[in-house]
Amino acid sequence: MLSARDHRDRPPEEGAAAVLQGFAVDKTFLSSLKGILLETELDFLRCVSAIIIFLVVSFAAVTSRDGAAIAAFVFGIILVSVFAYDAFKIYRTEMAPRTTQDDQQ
Repeated sequence: MLSARDHRDRPPEEGAAAVLQGFAVDKTFLSSLKGILLETELDFLRCVSAIIIFLVVSFAAVTSRDGAAIAAFVFGIILVSVFAYDAFKIYRTEMAPRTTQDDQQ
């Protein structure tokens, strides 16, 4: 087992690959079932968080009752509907349980 002393005594690795070694993307994990589910869940979470943020900002902007604030509110509501549709499509195509012919009978 390596201790902190062994790690300290080793010569430093050279090149950009040594710096980015901890940040390498594991292609086998991303192509596995867990990796696909992780990507889907993160994409769905992105949509839901964008909906919340745009709703809060839109309602905060409309409180000033200025012309530009009302335009910002309308634009925010349009963006909320786009993100809600995206979240719905992600849920429906990738997260919802699939029904087979055996389940329907």
